[in-house]
Parts: sequence; structure tokens; C-alpha cells
Amino acid sequence: MQLTHYTSHFKKQKFPIILVCDNVTNTPNIGSLFRICDAFGIEKLILCGDVSLGRKITKTSRATEKFVDYEILESALSVVENLKNEDYQIISLEITDTSKPIHTIKFSKEKPIVLVIGDENFGVKEAILKISDTIIHIDMFGQNSSMNVVQATNIALYEMTKQLL
Repeated sequence: MQLTHYTSHFKKQKFPIILVCDNVTNTPNIGSLFRICDAFGIEKLILCGDVSLGRKITKTSRATEKFVDYEILESALSVVENLKNEDYQIISLEITDTSKPIHTIKFSKEKPIVLVIGDENFGVKEAILKISDTIIHIDMFGQNSSMNVVQATNIALYEMTKQLL
């Protein structure tokens, strides 16, 4: 028998992970990010850049913006610098010449995590990559060199929360 929202037995849990979005502006992507932050028990969602929350996000968010702790701030770089000074480990999700495959990383429970994701077209800013403790990527095996930012974030948060359980 298929379970419903009311009959599933998932244990509610919060993880010490803040998701910082560096200029993710596509409305359906923002709605989906709210939904996955709720699904994975993320501590906080911080949207940075030219972001506006309109009625269109509720279609993909399924009203999770009412439950997810979030802020809209101007500069992702400032947010990341401040959180690094507060002793968060900064992990950027981006394909670079020094990034490591996510499946090879052991995520530490010693410090809370900031996961930084980037602009739908240009990725995470170079200045943020330079101050990141770790840059991770998801190995891909097709012709395309990238995937949708929300799909990549889903994979990353799944792997992180799985390890932090």
C-alpha cells in the first residue's frame, strides 16, 4: 500500500546545514529549493542576489516556504564570509579543475556546513570558490557538462544528510 503524507513514518530531523544560493533566480528553481530544504531538514535557506518570491514559487514549493527558515540577502560572498568566520565549513557545489567527486568526500559532523550553489548559467562566483574549504562536483557520464542546479542540490543534500545521520 502506498503511504500518504499522513501515514508515512519519516522521522523529522534538522541537520546543521545552511544552503546559500548565489544568484539562483529562476522562480520554479527557488520553489523547488524550498521543497528540498524541507524534505532534507536543512537548518536554513539563504537566497542571495536579485530574488523575488512571488505566487509562482508556491506551485513547485508546495507551500514549504511557510515552514522553511529562510532569508533573502544581497551578497552571497558576504554571507559566506560571515559564516566562515562563525566556523562553518564552506562547501561549494561546482565543477572546477580542483573539485572532488561528492562520493569521495567524508562530510564532517565536527562543524556545521554551508553548501553553496550557484547561478543557473554561471555557477558559484570565483571569489566564493576561493574561500571554500571544499569544492565538490557530481560525476556525470553523458554528453552534457552540467545538470539543473536543483537536481544537483538534491543529490548533494541526499549524500550529506545520509552521512550526518
